[in-house]
Amino acid sequence: MNPSQLVNITFEVFNSREHKNSQAITVFLKTTRDLLETYLRTHSTCPVTGIGHWTVEENTAGHRKTHHDFTGNITDNFGGNSKSYDAEYSYTNFPEFLLLRSSLILHLQCNTTIDVRTEFSGCLSQEWKCFLEENYPHFLIVSDEGLNDVQTYLFNFLMIQSWAMKVHVVLSSEHASHTVRFYAYFMTSRYANQVFFKENESMIEDAYKTLIKQLEAQKVLALAPLFTNFTWTNLMEEACKNISLLMQLWPEGSDIRCVLCVASCSLTLSMYHRFLENRNKTASGQVTNLQQVDSNCLVLQEVEDLCRMHCLSVAILLHLPLSQRACARFITSHWIKDTQTFFKMKNWCEYFILHNINLFEKLNLTYLSDLSDEALLKNIAFYYENEYVQGQPLNLGSDIKRDYEHLWHNVSNLVKEFEVGKPLPLRTTRLHFLEKNSSPIKESTKENMSNLGFIPMSCKLVDEFVGDTLEDLPFLKSDDPSVKQKEFGELEHLHSHKLLSDVYDSAKWYYDEKSRAPSDLKYKQLFHRFQRFYGNSLEPVSSKVIVSQATKPKKHSGAPKSKKTQGNKTELIKRENDSRSLAKKEEKEEQKWNSLLIEQELKENFNSGIKNLEDFLKSCKSNSLKFRVEMLGLTACLKAWKKHCIDEGKTSKDLTIAVQMMKTIHSLMDKYTELLKEGDYQLIARCLKYLGFDELANSLHPTQISEEEIKKEKKNNYSVGIGPVRFQLQFMGHYLIRDERKDLDPRVQGFIPDTWQVMKRNEASIMALVNQVAATVANRFDKTLPSGKTLCGVFTSEYRHDTLNCQVHCIGGELGAEVWEHLLVMIRCPFLALSATISNPEHLTEWLQSVKCYWEKMDNIMETNTASKRKTDSHAKCKNYTKIKQSYKVRLVLSGERYNDLEKHICSVKDNDICFNHFHPCAALTTDYIEKCGFPSDFALSPRESIQLYDTMAQVWRDWPRVQELCPEKFIHFKNKIVIKKLDTRKYEEILKEELINWIENGNLMEAKMVLKKLSPDAIGNSENMVQMFPVLIEKLRKLDKLPALCFIFNISDVEERATSVKAFLEAKQESKRPPKADKEVHARTKKLRKLEKSLEKQSMIDQKKPRKTDQSLHCKAEYNNLLMNLQKNQTIPEDCTYADQKAADTQTLQVVFDRVKSEELKALAQRGIGYHHRCMSAKEKQLVEILFRKGFIRVVTATGTLALGVNMPCKSVVFAQNSIYLDALNYRQMSGRAGRRGQDLLGDVYFFDIPLPKIEKLIKSNVPELKGQFPVSITLILKLMLLASKGDDPEDAYAKVLSVLKHSLLSFKQPRAMDMLKLYFLFSLQFLVKEGYIDQEGNPMGFAGLVSHLYCYEPSNLVFVNFLVRGLFHNLCQPTNADSKHFSQDVMEKLMLVLANLFGRKYIPAKFQNVPLKPHQSKMLLDDLPEDFNAALHEYNMNVTKDFASLLIIASKLADMKQEYQLPLSNIKFTGQEYEDSQLVAHLMNCKEGRKAVSPFVCLSGNTDVDLLQFQTINNVILRTIGISGNQVPVLWSEKLDNQGRRMPLSAYAFEFYKHGSLKRLVQDNRIYENEAYMLLKNFASIIRMIRCVIYF
Repeated sequence: MNPSQLVNITFEVFNSREHKNSQAITVFLKTTRDLLETYLRTHSTCPVTGIGHWTVEENTAGHRKTHHDFTGNITDNFGGNSKSYDAEYSYTNFPEFLLLRSSLILHLQCNTTIDVRTEFSGCLSQEWKCFLEENYPHFLIVSDEGLNDVQTYLFNFLMIQSWAMKVHVVLSSEHASHTVRFYAYFMTSRYANQVFFKENESMIEDAYKTLIKQLEAQKVLALAPLFTNFTWTNLMEEACKNISLLMQLWPEGSDIRCVLCVASCSLTLSMYHRFLENRNKTASGQVTNLQQVDSNCLVLQEVEDLCRMHCLSVAILLHLPLSQRACARFITSHWIKDTQTFFKMKNWCEYFILHNINLFEKLNLTYLSDLSDEALLKNIAFYYENEYVQGQPLNLGSDIKRDYEHLWHNVSNLVKEFEVGKPLPLRTTRLHFLEKNSSPIKESTKENMSNLGFIPMSCKLVDEFVGDTLEDLPFLKSDDPSVKQKEFGELEHLHSHKLLSDVYDSAKWYYDEKSRAPSDLKYKQLFHRFQRFYGNSLEPVSSKVIVSQATKPKKHSGAPKSKKTQGNKTELIKRENDSRSLAKKEEKEEQKWNSLLIEQELKENFNSGIKNLEDFLKSCKSNSLKFRVEMLGLTACLKAWKKHCIDEGKTSKDLTIAVQMMKTIHSLMDKYTELLKEGDYQLIARCLKYLGFDELANSLHPTQISEEEIKKEKKNNYSVGIGPVRFQLQFMGHYLIRDERKDLDPRVQGFIPDTWQVMKRNEASIMALVNQVAATVANRFDKTLPSGKTLCGVFTSEYRHDTLNCQVHCIGGELGAEVWEHLLVMIRCPFLALSATISNPEHLTEWLQSVKCYWEKMDNIMETNTASKRKTDSHAKCKNYTKIKQSYKVRLVLSGERYNDLEKHICSVKDNDICFNHFHPCAALTTDYIEKCGFPSDFALSPRESIQLYDTMAQVWRDWPRVQELCPEKFIHFKNKIVIKKLDTRKYEEILKEELINWIENGNLMEAKMVLKKLSPDAIGNSENMVQMFPVLIEKLRKLDKLPALCFIFNISDVEERATSVKAFLEAKQESKRPPKADKEVHARTKKLRKLEKSLEKQSMIDQKKPRKTDQSLHCKAEYNNLLMNLQKNQTIPEDCTYADQKAADTQTLQVVFDRVKSEELKALAQRGIGYHHRCMSAKEKQLVEILFRKGFIRVVTATGTLALGVNMPCKSVVFAQNSIYLDALNYRQMSGRAGRRGQDLLGDVYFFDIPLPKIEKLIKSNVPELKGQFPVSITLILKLMLLASKGDDPEDAYAKVLSVLKHSLLSFKQPRAMDMLKLYFLFSLQFLVKEGYIDQEGNPMGFAGLVSHLYCYEPSNLVFVNFLVRGLFHNLCQPTNADSKHFSQDVMEKLMLVLANLFGRKYIPAKFQNVPLKPHQSKMLLDDLPEDFNAALHEYNMNVTKDFASLLIIASKLADMKQEYQLPLSNIKFTGQEYEDSQLVAHLMNCKEGRKAVSPFVCLSGNTDVDLLQFQTINNVILRTIGISGNQVPVLWSEKLDNQGRRMPLSAYAFEFYKHGSLKRLVQDNRIYENEAYMLLKNFASIIRMIRCVIYF
């Protein structure tokens, strides 16, 4: 359903007379829910990053939920009584959740630093709207389903209103997380949502008000059965009275647990007494609404017993540490039905007490998260009902007894309606409050657990890696059933009859790189040809030859040769040749300069002449000629400035000429000081005087202008009107000279490196931009290498080429960050790691240095071993470890200076045009932020922004003591400087920032706030539909010469739509310029052209028979050529109707890139200079955009974040054209860093288009997250390491590489606990591999090891697939139609496809999809379950693996940091202390110490034990959080996945359905998948099928 359908339905509902009825609101809300469900169908699971991480909710009562550890705000609708609070009232039917919610809010407010906002009355309230406008959170986390329908409708309103405010929504019900990322379904705010809300705002508000009335009525109905004569307000007043009385009893203050216990018990007893009285009156004939109250309920004395036990449980909580409470036995019996009234009333009373707890003074709120323990209360009740012996009670303990009696006495004092009994005995009635149960106490049995221990291994690698921990670990005996390896049947290929287990060698790759087949040779020829073409687009350099030579050993024979050689003569000849060559080059450059006639052009057209002059200087190599040209340019600038000031400058001056003049002066003074003479200095001084910079002119040369000239020209008319420093900073800041090296690097032709780029020999190599590096290498170097050697190998998810026997391996980042980590610890060559977004580079450097130290040690060992083998056996074949000079040092080189300045601009709409407002970076800061965090490390100002900051500071504080000292003209680093350099401005910027910090710290806070406020931009005016204004934005950038531009848009479909809209804008512009009858004229000319063609063909045939030339034929040809030229001219796109630079790429280049691509849409866009780039495009399509953009032909590209990482596409401007959850601090820096092409642009511009101002401020001031290691290994990786160790060509080198991966993970660096955990996981992995038959107990690979490792990207599906294969399930399924046939029935093929889709096509969709009705013609949306035999095998596999993993967790529990396990993660509140040993009752209740090793002590309070580790759905919720491992590392594949509401999350049937109908469009329509995403999913699935086929079939 779309918004328009929803509008029609709502109009019908609200135009009826019963629009105020509940039925109307129900129809409207259900329709709204349908809209949301429809919206969900078009959105898929996506990673959500950028706010924080997920931790355990702080509630010690055992409610193990997930809670977000916000760095921002937690918002909720919770407050006082003056307004209606919709979120609060939606829980009135669930008082137990209302109490938990209130206690959580108070806990976060009082015990954490999280900003909790609770002042919002509702999701449509004005205060909530203002909050969103001021803060614009990255997203709101909302549940798609509430506790009842009314709450679900309320959540729907919240979503609709959030979309209207351009805030995205993330669903909380189906999230998942791992170490780095949080995955959830998110719903983007779109323009259609905003239009829908605006058009239906009044109806939505009416429906919302009706819903609020229902909630208020629900509140009354919830209270009426229990508190007959009490309203909500009355109960609040009663709670306040109780708190006031208790405060009189405890003037010294108390603990929140004691206060809540006494106040709630006393209030509950009073209310229950009144409830019984009213009940008795009703029984006597009075009518009261008791329809919701059971006829059977507890008597008052029984309620007193329950309250006594509750007070005892609280007294126990006060004295027992968590370690002791975690050993409590868990009672599985439920409360009897008669207790429901009491517990519901008690929950309400606790809520009202907690709601007014702020009235109690001197209250310790530390333990708000541990107010009560229901499991302990049940434990006490069970003891007194079933184990208590009359006359022989268990001792309570003196302290517990004292506190219990103290609590009960205060309860007695507060209850005024009746006399409360004494504290002892605890039970005065005989009613059993707990239901009878055959097994009331939960047993922590270990019957279902695997035997504790690892399978013993006899392997050198195992001993080396985990040898130091083996003595402390349990191992299984050889006769243990678990040690038995899986036996393989002799399964064969269906066609070749080869053993399936013999697949290691065929699993490397199916492409034969040594093949000499014509088709393969042609493919390789075309591949290398395009690689050279692609590389040339990256950098057009001439090819260089690389020759591989064998290392020759030094000869030690005879006396040393004489040092007298012909060296001197050779060098002399070389110098003479170089001198002649240089003279020839200078002569050619001189001739080129003379031929350009630039001097004449400067006189006729100054701007054009200066541009051509600068172009010539870029290519000129002769310093003397460049100097003469610069002096000529300066003279031309002076003449142009004088002429401009005389002609036009009296009213307003165009300072571009003055800027050009100062640029030239800077260049002359910086580069050619040795060539400057007296006359030159005089000219420069003269120029400075004409600009009004007299002091600078006099300091350079005391030039005197004649009195006559002064009178004649009136020198003041030529002045720029401001000082020289302010002029340079404000108008030519990006032209200021950078401190650069000027010496060429002898190792790289024509390259002048920056200081940070200079590395020593054998310390530099490049590892980045995989495909582009490979293309660059192919273009730069000829492949004249010996047979079998390859210069560069590429291994990415898109293609693989020359991956065997190559000297350099490049592995793409698509495979995951851990792949880069493994590469860094295994490579032997020097490397260069570059990054602009790492906040902890020192940590990374230390880790890399530890890796290099390891390799230094291993290289020495291998060299020694090789030498020893040669000595003992001269015929031994040993690898030649010739000592090559190599550095093992890792150097950290920090560069805090960006070459190009970045300036930010906010785009706004005014009068249907785009306006750009400069955004000063300081406007993103607040005084609180600066005081707490200072300025961000990468926070930089451009020179003009520094001037703006100074001017604002001077304007705000008139009496600023340092105003003169920091005045630009008097600043110490600027004073009397003709050439101000970029480094000088950076010093000025730093001093200004330090001064602003001093203002804040030294009592000038208000002035500092005023400065930041004045720097903030004015209110931004936006169009209702900013998407329609996007083409206008691009056109405005073109007019301002700000192209080429990259426009980042985070939704793939929007990326293409925006590019298409720009093309449509240009086409409409072109069409508007054409004459009205243009089409008719073209048609007529085309018709006439055809006639002329026929006439010329006929004439040609006649001429062949009788050659002759007539005037008629010549006239016909001339007319034909004229018509053809007119038609071509008519078809040519006007320059202002395309963004393409036709001069940037020739026809041949366009033909090459266009011929490789099938997409006509992409070609048409490229012809207009437009492109788009996202992950769902093919490699050839992306290369088309990349090549033409770098060449300058395409000048506008819309792209997702794929263009920000690993693709060399710098530009002049970057536009953020869509707000998204992906637009975080890291991506912002990566994307904005593209702006400003070094060597072409001195200034980069960043534009924020339709991005909320609060979001912009967050992006600018937020810090980049620290680099952290992920869990570095998996089962398949360990199998691959075992394969490498046993089958590597060089055993020693392979062994060293395996150890480097295992011993040097970033996760375990300087973290001994993490290293110990990795060692245990390594042993668990070996145990799994042995049991599954992939390796033997000596570590040698066997069976299907090669097949499993070949499908390494798809763990655990690869392991399950081979498990099915070994069991013979595929062979049983794939039976041919008859014995001699190779064909299978359709039913068999569909079942096979169903299995493969369940294994390798796993795409989860929201649980709500299960309720979506399908039309008869519609494809299946949900994938069917596996066939029964496969499903049974999968369940058995999962249980076996889970049991072993649970054993691993129990063994690894000793690695947990129990100090952290006993404290809450957000507030760090500790629940530690000495165990209480003075109570027999406590010792009896807390006697279960077994079976609770690997689960969190907090979840033990809910009865969870080690046995619950076998429940994979909850394993991450119960595991010890500091153990260093999670359920994500278990190689299981569950056929059923549940969300956190217990609903099944189905799999999408996209692969299965595409197999059946083969239509991509039907997938888009029926399965609600974007076309690009569907294409990528199917492409990946097909790739998996090919890999399996290649290994198994051939």
